[in-house]
Amino acid sequence: MKRRLILHVPHSSNHIPLREGYTVSDELIEAEILKLTDWYTEDLFHSNDLMVIAPFSRVFCDTERFADDTQEVMSKVGMGVCYERSDDGSLLRQVSKELKNTILQDYYWKHHNKLRVAVEKELKVHDKALILDCHSFPSTPFVRDLDQTYNRPDFNIGTDSFHTSIELIELSEEFFNNRGLSMGIDAPYAGTIVPMNFYGKDSRVMSIMLEVNRKLYLDEPTNQRSENYENTKQIVQEYIQTLQTFLNN
Repeated sequence: MKRRLILHVPHSSNHIPLREGYTVSDELIEAEILKLTDWYTEDLFHSNDLMVIAPFSRVFCDTERFADDTQEVMSKVGMGVCYERSDDGSLLRQVSKELKNTILQDYYWKHHNKLRVAVEKELKVHDKALILDCHSFPSTPFVRDLDQTYNRPDFNIGTDSFHTSIELIELSEEFFNNRGLSMGIDAPYAGTIVPMNFYGKDSRVMSIMLEVNRKLYLDEPTNQRSENYENTKQIVQEYIQTLQTFLNN
């Protein structure tokens, strides 16, 4: 039986399921969603393998953040698991302890459990799992980005020292180099997701993040699909196929 890639798409939704706590107008919330959403990544990365897609906006709950703010560097600027400030630093929402607990219980952990179950299923059948963490990024840095470099690559892979092998990194370098495309390694964005049950413990769980520069497929800042959308989607699909081949060798 063929091993299946697990594609994690955390930031493609624009849905706010619970409006409690927001201190700004709907228009300002929508502006933040327009800015921060990884538009169309559920389509760019579409696969018949296993897809785990967050059904709510990162502006509501960011599933890529640590639940514990003391572990999350972005919580220092009000953009931890529950965003309290917008990218420009202005107040967006007041999150009480009770509201945060509700969001974690009803949304964050349910999403992470889906990812965990997907990994467990693959390990049970194949004794190996590979997660592709699927993202896009703006051609110029967000205000709060840790990396403020303006010369951004076409693609960016994120790695983990335990869960991303040298072979995966070299495979990615070769893939993009052969197509004349630039690729950053953990720059401008670093890391990749692994369920906490396996993080740093189980080397059978592999993970790599792929970030697509939005200038390749969107007209910024409206974030509508550009004329190059289908070409970029084809490249992403070929990368997915390359990972599938790697996984099944």
